[in-house]
Amino acid sequence: MPRESNASPLLSLPGAVAAEAPDEGVAAHYGDLFREQRALAGGTGFVDLSHRGVITVTGPDRLSWLHLLLTQHVSALPPGEATEALVLSANGHIEHALSLVDDGETTWAHVEPGTQDALLAYLESMKFFYQVEVADRTDDFAVVHLPAGSIAEAPEGVQARETAHGRELFLPRATLETFAAAHGPAAGVLAYEALRVEAHRPRLGLETDHRTIPHELGLIGVAVHLQKGCYRGQETVARVHNLGKPPRRLVFLHLDGSEVSLPPHGAPVRLASDGPEGRQLGFVTTSARHHELGPIALALVKRNVAVDAPLLVGEKTAASQETVVEP
Repeated sequence: MPRESNASPLLSLPGAVAAEAPDEGVAAHYGDLFREQRALAGGTGFVDLSHRGVITVTGPDRLSWLHLLLTQHVSALPPGEATEALVLSANGHIEHALSLVDDGETTWAHVEPGTQDALLAYLESMKFFYQVEVADRTDDFAVVHLPAGSIAEAPEGVQARETAHGRELFLPRATLETFAAAHGPAAGVLAYEALRVEAHRPRLGLETDHRTIPHELGLIGVAVHLQKGCYRGQETVARVHNLGKPPRRLVFLHLDGSEVSLPPHGAPVRLASDGPEGRQLGFVTTSARHHELGPIALALVKRNVAVDAPLLVGEKTAASQETVVEP
């Protein structure tokens, strides 16, 4: 959970409704979910992600050291180039996800809310003789998302991550309200999440569980570099990539729009032909209401589920699937 001191001051904006887990501390919406989605899709507004953890790594060895620990090739990461990386367990299961950028002197990363302490402890335990310093900067910096197409300029001196989905700013936390006043309208995390689901982008803790490997989520080549040196969990990554297939795969679901409620995280997924008493073949990871597509979801299902099979979510929600990860 986010620290109480980091509950966003933007929760005081008109119409703000606080988000629930795992996004406590910021607004779910500001009174009009679909308007907020349309604004983001059109390249205007911003999203307050100030509940996310922020970690920095400094020192002359920072990139070569991180290269040894992460799944991504970062030893020669150019200043300003955004990348994604994972920390895996010894068995190749996903433990941490980092959104990275280096400014030439400091590597900046934002991570899922509440995960920064465990990540920091792991990084500290691996410092050995390397000239690096790791710091939790969550109390000092707030992550803010500007959508793709936004013409808003980052304040001078603020580090940014430029991605295909928009820009992420590491904004000094004390300037968050001033930034919001100048760059509104604000959009809540429900709008941000709906667009994330539409884009098939997995999120740690929602699309992952204790046994998720990167191949199941389509993260090979995105957050996992196959042509780099050793790192923890590499054996599993190489074995599955070269010799086998992952046991599960991420799918995108179009949900029956006649249902009032969205299926929650963990809702069972079955073959529609088997009915609600059929064998569970997967589970919903994230569901959302999209301003154009209606109710949608991501789910993890067994690899051998036919890609064109009609599915049943929960007890009665019909769903059709789109392939995200090939079986």
